[in-house]
Amino acid sequence: MESLSQTLQPHKDTVGTVASYLTILQFFSGVFICRDIYKKGNTDGVNSMPFVGGIMLGLAMLKYGLMLGDENMLLVNLFAIVLNVIYCIVYYFYSNDKWKQILKPLSISMAFVAVLWGYCEYESPSVVEFRYGLIVTILMLAVLGSPLLGVKEIIEKKDASEIPFVLTLMATLVTFSWLLYAIILKNEFMLVQNVAGFVLCFVQLILIFAYPGGGRQVSKKKKKH
Repeated sequence: MESLSQTLQPHKDTVGTVASYLTILQFFSGVFICRDIYKKGNTDGVNSMPFVGGIMLGLAMLKYGLMLGDENMLLVNLFAIVLNVIYCIVYYFYSNDKWKQILKPLSISMAFVAVLWGYCEYESPSVVEFRYGLIVTILMLAVLGSPLLGVKEIIEKKDASEIPFVLTLMATLVTFSWLLYAIILKNEFMLVQNVAGFVLCFVQLILIFAYPGGGRQVSKKKKKH
């Protein structure tokens, strides 16, 4: 690991920049969800958590970036917060049950973030970076791994069409690029976050290609006829 870090060290700025741009591109994936909401005219069947979770993770990671004094992390997470706020506004506009679908989960998430930020102010400076990094790691992995909660059902039905391909592909590229950046920084929490995140996303990609879903299979049958 040490030798790899030294090899990549001269490319620190390039890797950080690429990771930042890939992450920003990933944030634009929400546009596709908003487009579908606009076409339907409502949010039926669309969960607000990708947007609410995006704001929550963005604020949590923003604080971590401030601790580390890392400009790349600050830029990326500020951008994430702004975009996901816009997505939440679109979701709110088309929602049939504004409190249950968007306002309640958003309120809970913001309260959780407030507790995290407050904790950082009262915790000892000698341990806060370690402990906060652990909390953020668990939070990020919970969000990234949430689609795998239904893996048993996916395998039984041989249908992984509910896992969004574009979002998953981008998440795989993003976690891999930040993994390289973590190796350069020798930051153990970023390393754990992105190794685990990359594995979770890659497994989802495998499921998508192994079980493309009824929709694709039907389209293939139609082509044969």
